[in-house]
Amino acid sequence: MTVYIDPPTWPGHGRLWSHLVSDVSFAELHAFAAALGVPRRAFERDHYDLPAQRYADAVSAGAL
Repeated sequence: MTVYIDPPTWPGHGRLWSHLVSDVSFAELHAFAAALGVPRRAFERDHYDLPAQRYADAVSAGAL
């Protein structure tokens, strides 16, 4: 199980965002996001949008 996150460089709605993705499955990605408390509405096509202030949380939880 590997979940990846890019640095928060994507601007939108007055803040910067990261993308959280899985190299295995959407089920893995949804489980990881749920464990972080990320709402399902943050899922877009193949990734979750994560605000910059949550980047460290995702890395601490194991995202690379």
